[in-house]
Formats: sequence, C-alpha cells, structure tokens
Amino acid sequence: MKIATFNVNGINGRLSLLLDWLAQAEPDVVCLQELKAPSDRFPARALREAGYGAIWHGQKSWNGVAILARGVDPIETQRGLPGDEEDTQSRYIEAAVGGVLIGCLYAPNGNPAPGPKFDYKLRWLERLKQHAAERLAHNIPVILAGDYNVIPAELDVYKPERWQDDALFRLEVRQALRQLIDQGWTDAIRALHPDERVYTFWDYLRNAWGRNAGLRLDHLLLSPAIAGQLTAAGVDREVRGWEKASDHAPVWVKITVQ
Repeated sequence: MKIATFNVNGINGRLSLLLDWLAQAEPDVVCLQELKAPSDRFPARALREAGYGAIWHGQKSWNGVAILARGVDPIETQRGLPGDEEDTQSRYIEAAVGGVLIGCLYAPNGNPAPGPKFDYKLRWLERLKQHAAERLAHNIPVILAGDYNVIPAELDVYKPERWQDDALFRLEVRQALRQLIDQGWTDAIRALHPDERVYTFWDYLRNAWGRNAGLRLDHLLLSPAIAGQLTAAGVDREVRGWEKASDHAPVWVKITVQ
C-alpha cells in the first residue's frame, strides 16, 4: 500500500495538477491539506472519475483536509481533533482504509510567535498528542500524515539559524513533536533516510525552489503495529517544479499490509 500526504494549497485552483500527480504516482491513499474550499466546493466528482473515493472536511478560504482512497470509499472514524468543542477550524479528519487507520492533519502555522496564534498551535499539538496516545492504546495499524508545520531538527531546514524564532522551529514546537514521536511513533522519512537533507516545502519567495532553500514540514508517523511493514519512503519533489505548483511536494510511504 502506498500512502501519501500532500498540502495542495487550494484544491480547486490546482485540481489539474493533483489529477496529473495521482495518475502518475498512483497512491492508494492520499491525505490532502489546505483545501481552501468549503465542503460544498470539494471536487468529489472529478476525483471519483479519477478512481478515488473521498471524505473531506472543508472550510471557506482557509484550512480544509481530505482523505482519498483508490477504488474504495474511506470509512470515516473522526472529524475534527477532539479536546476543544469550540475549535471550528478544519484541521483533522480520520478514516479506515484497507485495514489501516489514517489520520490526516493540518497543524496551525502559529506565526507570529509569541502570540495568540502560537498559543493555539501549542494547544492544538497537545490535543493531537492526547488523541494519538488514545489511538496507540488500541495497538492497531495507524498512520498520522499531514502538514505538521513543525521543522523537527536542523537537518530539516536549509539555514536553521534563520528560523530560531519562527513558529515552525521554535523549541516549544520541536519539543511537542518529539514528545508525540516518543509515544512510540516512527517518523517514516527519518527511519529510512536518517542523515539525508529531505525537504517537502519551498516558499514562493526569494527563488527558494531554485536555490533548494527548503523545509521538512510534512510527516508520516507510523504506529508500532505498522512501522515494521515500512518498505520505502520519499518525496515527489519534482511536483514542486510543475507549472502552478503548490509550495509543498507530496510525501509518501510504502507498507506491506498483512
């Protein structure tokens, strides 16, 4: 099974790019973030014509997450991250596909930091940690995939000294991600590429793509029940160079499903 995550940065504006990538990469499951569309504007018909069933959690102009599954409809198990009934931002959706529980997430950016947006990000990551622990307790195959908006380590950013005070790289968020992983999750990219500079995001500004001035923000975390079945992981970085590309590239893993 090939599972991917892709911050598409506007699903309707980049639908043709998404469809081209789906046809080329043929992932079995895709977690999408930053749909930037209300639920009634999600292009379900076009995706079904491309062979993918879908569930989605949209929001007008901002945020939005979806899970696509090739040839089947994902079975929704959770909509919205538990822990705050007043949080209306569309940042989490979860489904069962092929015997694997897939959590698709879009964590808050958090800038400017410090400030209210950064405080919300820390609270959101704490809620994610609590939900992840609950899922781990069931000892089932789980993958938490998405745009975490966290740079885990200096190896994951082109010039770490420039990012020390940014909400993507501040010590508090890196510690939050580390605490999550230390529950027992496996960072798939780092498990198979421990010393390699791997980026998943390149800003539109200052020719970041041309200079390869990137960040690793998009992660797939595997529960112990499935981590041993990981066979490959990578980034389709060439997609970032396509016309009218998202500022993120798709990230994927391959697992053997038993």
